Amino acid sequence: QVQLVESGGGLVQAGGSLRLSCAASGRTFSISAMGWFHQAPGREREFVAAITSSDGRTYYANSVKGRFTISRDNAKNTVYLQMNALKPEDTAVYYCAAGDKRYYYSDFASGDDYAYWGQGTQVTVSS
Repeated sequence: QVQLVESGGGLVQAGGSLRLSCAASGRTFSISAMGWFHQAPGREREFVAAITSSDGRTYYANSVKGRFTISRDNAKNTVYLQMNALKPEDTAVYYCAAGDKRYYYSDFASGDDYAYWGQGTQVTVSS
């Protein structure tokens, strides 16, 4: 089992920045990729970004490319999501996810490929 704990959410004005953290514990050696997803009220969960464990390849949703950066600190078993130039439409609960699969579909963007999820952290961007 893998446990994930997110932190770093909050309220920020449009154009501002936030950094989310996701600390993993447990069978972290089994993790092959980690991702961030978000879910706004009344909407389905959406992919935001992902990073592979083996070589650090990154993947982003088109809506966040150029604004968000996913990174990892393997020594701390922690993944980060640096969010810049935030927009009101970025408002959502952000979830960290970890997968232990060998193959992933849709460039790591399918939530079904991730077995472990954090509790979520709220990000609110005011206009």
